[in-house]
This record gives sequence, C-alpha cells and structure tokens, in this order.
Amino acid sequence: MNVAWDAFTPWSSLAGGALIGLSAALLILGSGRVAGISGILGGLLKPHGPDTLWRVAFLLGLLAAPIVWRLFAALPEAQPVAGTGLLLVAGWLVGIGTRYGSGCTSGHGVCGLSRLSPRSLLATLVFMGAGFATVFIVRHLSGA
Repeated sequence: MNVAWDAFTPWSSLAGGALIGLSAALLILGSGRVAGISGILGGLLKPHGPDTLWRVAFLLGLLAAPIVWRLFAALPEAQPVAGTGLLLVAGWLVGIGTRYGSGCTSGHGVCGLSRLSPRSLLATLVFMGAGFATVFIVRHLSGA
C-alpha cells in the first residue's frame, strides 16, 4: 500500500474538524438541537413552522461552504470511481440506513459520541464496520 503524501492535509483537516465540532456545539448549546444532517433534512420534508428557518439556514450553510472555500483556494478535484447508477444506489442505501439507524454519521458520530451516547457509539461502530467491509469486498474480493 502506498500513501499519497501530496494528498495528506493535516492542517486543513484539523481546521475542518474543529469547525464541524464548533458548529455542532453552537447548535446544541444555542437551540438544544443535534446537528444530524439526515434529521435536519428530514425535518424539512414535514415542516414544523419555527423549525423550518434554522433547518434551511443550516443546509444553505453546508451548500455555501464550497463557494466560500473557492474565495481562498481551489476546490479539490472530484474523481468518482463509480458510475452514476452505482452512486445513486449507494446514496439510496445510505438513506435507508439512516432511517433504520435513527440518524447519520454526523448525528451519531459527531454529536452522539460527544454526548457519550451508548446508542451512538454502537451506531458509529456499525457504520464504520459496514464501510470497512464494503471497501474490503469491493477492492479485494470482487476484483473491481
């Protein structure tokens, strides 16, 4: 296995992680809400009056982040390694998983673990294990 050292970005990764943690902390301290993207988006599918504004603002912030990034640096080049059909199926499966798991990696992995939630620890271990298994199967057993 070779490491692509030119793609190793510890400082920008640290800054990104700190910003994610800060935004999750501000949201839970300011409103008591967990920054789980699937829950935020799911809440917009059945609007609840006052909940709508902060949910839209949060999602717009996620969409605006790459635009702001481009003001300071070039965006990394996206290099998908799968076709559109496979990506759509994968997204659909992730969506189903977030419903069965009662949340996504941001809700369980970032917010739940920081609150020492046993349920979130289990969910995060399942997410990570499924990801490891999928990569192993696709890269080493299927010959793809």
